[in-house]
Amino acid sequence: MNRIWNSIVGKLWATILLLVSFVLFIVTALLLEFLDNFHTTQAEDSLRREATTIGKIVMDDDDPISMGRIIQDILDDETNAMILNNNGKIVHQFHTGLNTDKIEGKILSDSNFILNVDKDNPVLKEMMLPSLSEDGVLEEYMVIIDSFDKEAELKGSVVIYQSLESVHRTTKRTTHIVFLSAFIAFILTTIFAFFLSTRITSPLRGLRQAAFELSKGNFDTRLPVLQNDEIGQLATAFNQMGKQLKYHVELINQEKEQLSSILTSMTDAVITFNRDSTILLSNPQAEKLLQNWLFKNSTRDELIPPEIVHMLEHVISFAEELEEELELGGKFYMISISPLYSANSIRGAVAVLRDMTEQHQLEKLRSDFIANVSHELRTPISMLQGYSEAIIDGVSTSDEERNEIMQIIHEESKRMGRLVTDLLDLARMESGHMRLYKDDLLIVPFLDRIVNKFMQVARDSNVDLTFEHTVDMELVLHADGDRLEQVFTNLLDNAIRHTPDGGHVTLGVETNKDTVRVTVTDTGVGIPDEDLPYIFERFYKADKARTRGKGGTGLGLAIAKNIIDSHGGTISAIKVEKEGTLFSCILPLKNM
Repeated sequence: MNRIWNSIVGKLWATILLLVSFVLFIVTALLLEFLDNFHTTQAEDSLRREATTIGKIVMDDDDPISMGRIIQDILDDETNAMILNNNGKIVHQFHTGLNTDKIEGKILSDSNFILNVDKDNPVLKEMMLPSLSEDGVLEEYMVIIDSFDKEAELKGSVVIYQSLESVHRTTKRTTHIVFLSAFIAFILTTIFAFFLSTRITSPLRGLRQAAFELSKGNFDTRLPVLQNDEIGQLATAFNQMGKQLKYHVELINQEKEQLSSILTSMTDAVITFNRDSTILLSNPQAEKLLQNWLFKNSTRDELIPPEIVHMLEHVISFAEELEEELELGGKFYMISISPLYSANSIRGAVAVLRDMTEQHQLEKLRSDFIANVSHELRTPISMLQGYSEAIIDGVSTSDEERNEIMQIIHEESKRMGRLVTDLLDLARMESGHMRLYKDDLLIVPFLDRIVNKFMQVARDSNVDLTFEHTVDMELVLHADGDRLEQVFTNLLDNAIRHTPDGGHVTLGVETNKDTVRVTVTDTGVGIPDEDLPYIFERFYKADKARTRGKGGTGLGLAIAKNIIDSHGGTISAIKVEKEGTLFSCILPLKNM
């Protein structure tokens, strides 16, 4: 029941029924009033005519028997009459039913009514008299008295009385007909209301269901257009709305996916904040940054670095962009925060964090590189300048001294040449312009040849140099032999130079699945643990006092690392437990 009343069908049905019922009530009330007055007036006119007719019959007919028959024919079952003489006595009576004497007596007892008779106009009066059909029951009667005369002499009067119950019965029958008509109209109105409501609400129910489907994301939902009225136009508008909504949602999804892809692929960290500094959106780089910060600051309750919070509060409060460089967790970031507007009010801010750590390191490397190059070149240039001035000033007095000075100048110039060559090679490698000429290389004969090249150098330094291997002599690498020779030459030269008299240098080879491992082990003083992570950097020297005297440039290991990396391998160094250092080069074998 509640479902019907809460639906449009129930509301339209109730509205139409109330309207029709109100109209029928007004019409029925007015009609019943009219019919009641009409029937009463008709009964009054009928009684007046009958009274006049009876008076004429009484005056014209001298035969009482025929007169009685005629009068009896004129009166109907509900109408009775009395003929009174000039003295008010009953001469003739025409009565059917009960309580004759009571009725006649009560009428005649009303002297005012009887005496006020007018010979020109009948007198009408409504009286309460006993019933014609039941004892002890009073009914409302309409009584008319009309006089008649002969030759201008008053002879008597006719009294006609009729119970108004007949009029009421006629009115009741009419009322029943009216109510029956109203009931039929009520039924027909109900049927029409439901039919009309169904014709209206059936498309609306379809529209409601389509709207629910649309709210679930089914934008392909369409309504059939079966009418050309407002409902048909509404269905057409709904279909167009569905098409436009689908288009705009797809466009928004594309823009969202595009924005998500852009944010994900950005190397910068992007964070969108609300006004209360809560995070609304962040890309993976930002999440990683915040996680690292939280990991390093696990004892703090803040989810966001306080420096960023202060910048964010400033941006939201003063509605201006802010850009600063901050250090967070040991890294340097360029942070740019801009306000986000909603109409004319600030709804939040977006922060872009760019990692400047690498730039700082590169700047430091550049500064260190310039300082190291200047430092490395200063000594030979000073020696060249000093000894050349000595020759010019004639300080050397003998050919032997002059030749010694010239030998020093020659050695320092060669050292400067090696430094410049190493710098050019390193720059070429790091810029990616180094070209490798790879070919099949038998690794064991190749390394054996390098060891033989350093045998005399090792004997001169009183160092025992050995080559140990258990691999197949036919083991093949696909590599640039000249470049690899440069690597192992550098490693063996360093090992021999930094191994004291009586020490040992060992070159070893071993295989492991698809790789070959070449090791250079010495029994020198070794490299301190704190210096091991940096030995492959340019100009880095673990022992700053020893290398220059033995002719090193500080670039050999950096060049070796670049060559090994370009071959897809790795190079590393560890300190041997007892003494010395072990350099390990891992290179991929050729796929057969």
